[in-house]
Amino acid sequence: MPSTLRWMRLRPQETALIAITAVWGSTFLLVHWAMQHSGPWFFVGIRFLVAGLISVVIFRRVLHGIRWRDIGAGVAIGVMIYLGYGLQTVGLQTIDSSTSAFITAMYVPLVPLAQWAVFRKRPPAMAFIGAGLAFIGLVLIAGPDALLTLTLGAGEIATMLSTLPIAAEIILISVFAGRIDLGRITVIQLLTAGMLGLLTMPVTGESVPEFSWIWVGCAVGLGAASCLIQLTMNWAQKSVSPTRATIIYAGEPVWAGIIGRIAGERLPATALIGGALVVLGILASELKLVRRRARE
Repeated sequence: MPSTLRWMRLRPQETALIAITAVWGSTFLLVHWAMQHSGPWFFVGIRFLVAGLISVVIFRRVLHGIRWRDIGAGVAIGVMIYLGYGLQTVGLQTIDSSTSAFITAMYVPLVPLAQWAVFRKRPPAMAFIGAGLAFIGLVLIAGPDALLTLTLGAGEIATMLSTLPIAAEIILISVFAGRIDLGRITVIQLLTAGMLGLLTMPVTGESVPEFSWIWVGCAVGLGAASCLIQLTMNWAQKSVSPTRATIIYAGEPVWAGIIGRIAGERLPATALIGGALVVLGILASELKLVRRRARE
């Protein structure tokens, strides 16, 4: 029985995810710029509070019937957003946006592995191959020294850790999809992430930055983008599985790399090869072998 590789067919929900992936990829450079004028946790707090306030205006009518299940689901996802974007923003203080995007893409092969741990459903063999390719790519992105010493800088480590809550966020969205109201959970998760970001400031010793139109503009712009991204994810993943959604999210580092290069970022050849391996690993992890029955 010969086997063939099968790819997904796009539906409206998946097309919407492709669109927000392009938006998502463009945010890395803006955050990198903002980090030159603001601390990471303050910026994460303002960014998601702005996103939350925008969602309140959009969904104000449905908030009157809010239930505890909406609050619980929204808070759970919001905590993952706070940790994922917070650690990612910390990393962007010391690494460029293209490198951050490629490392962040490690969450994609993590999703089927996390599903195995949570739901006891073993992922296909291609998922493990994809994870291996992505890991090799990560080492190349870290630089030639990492190949010899297997050590990573603080920025790379923070960004690598951010992939865990990002993967958890995608799984939680799918778990709660269809069980709760779309508008309510969007509002709660964004406000939760924003408040937790600001509450982290005194813990890390971070102070409020001096006023700058750069971090204000980036925070407002990214707040609107975050609202759009989370709303689309919540809506689309009602009918798109986590593993199927992640193949679409694989385009994120590609968009970030293109935008970063236009802005003047120049990654070394080894990092470009590493980034290509990360994307290849991501794509490989979502390929499926389909066996055809031999004709009698």
